[in-house]
Amino acid sequence: MGAAAFRLEALVHGLLEQGADVTVLTTRLPSGSPVFTPPYKLKRWPVLRDAGGYVRGYVQYLSFDIPAFFRLLATSADVVVSEPPPTTGVVVALSSLLRRRPFVYYAADIWSEALAAMDVLPIVKKSLAVVEGFVLRSAVQVIAVSEPVAEQVAKFNVPLERISVVSNGVNTSIFKAQGPSPLAEKPYLIYTGTMSEWQGAEIFIQALPYVHEKFPDVEIRFFGQGTDEAHLEATALRLAPGSVHFGGVVPPDQAAAWIRGAVGALVSIKPGQGYDFAKPTKIYAAAGCGTPVVFSGQGAGAQIVEEGNLGIACDYDPRAVAESLIELLSTPATAADQQYRIKWVVENASLEAAGKQAAKVVLGAAS
Repeated sequence: MGAAAFRLEALVHGLLEQGADVTVLTTRLPSGSPVFTPPYKLKRWPVLRDAGGYVRGYVQYLSFDIPAFFRLLATSADVVVSEPPPTTGVVVALSSLLRRRPFVYYAADIWSEALAAMDVLPIVKKSLAVVEGFVLRSAVQVIAVSEPVAEQVAKFNVPLERISVVSNGVNTSIFKAQGPSPLAEKPYLIYTGTMSEWQGAEIFIQALPYVHEKFPDVEIRFFGQGTDEAHLEATALRLAPGSVHFGGVVPPDQAAAWIRGAVGALVSIKPGQGYDFAKPTKIYAAAGCGTPVVFSGQGAGAQIVEEGNLGIACDYDPRAVAESLIELLSTPATAADQQYRIKWVVENASLEAAGKQAAKVVLGAAS
């Protein structure tokens, strides 16, 4: 569960509404998962997962990508749509070349830019940039989730007329103010979604001891997964033992319930890592539930929070974050504030509208 799953689901629904015949090639679910029967063709394939059950890491990606190459060769289609990782993009690009059909790349982010925040060899970064550039230039259309992402795509010498911007959004029928919320014993702040190095969510744990000087009972609850999760757990054990909880990946309705009950939602992008253009979907999810956001960092995410009046944007610094959290905790949101945020998301970040717009781009590429 995550932004990509919601985004692709919205795209599929947008295509179906406009009369398309859709087939989804995806993975076999882990054992014990609930049965999902969609109103479209769904073809699953077994895949390697890590110890936590996630398809995360290049070996796991390739366990899907290599069979997907042959599955795509055997699948008839007018157009194929691929999301990252770029390894999947390569598979789609090569199979599309052999089948002589167009493909659309849904650029939710730029992976070679994300590597700037990670401690990897320069040759790895360069190689991924080469692979990603090949995929982006081979696509008949690239759908970028924001203007900054579109600018990053253009740097790979992709013609501007082949780049379409379709803003990200959230499912407002799930992330809404109406619904249950947990009966937590203590007030809490919430972080949902991916936990990667470039997001730097540790900043909130580092700020928590300062917050405890005025609000000693406040906790932070993390829901999701990512490559930085173990580091976050170690940081929490060192700086705020017993005050930071990790709940793993939960279904969207459960995530929405926890967001509704939170004093504030936490979002961060570590600055200077080449990822300041990102617009985290967790901003929209929180605001859709009426919950104020504290954004630590700079760039597009901070701009959304500030210009949309969705919460507080602050520097990526523990003291600055602590001051913002104390400000939030000292001035509880009013019903009017909550309704404003909900209305803003409906008007500016509806996933249904994004899916319909993306579907038009895909159908245009197929004609």
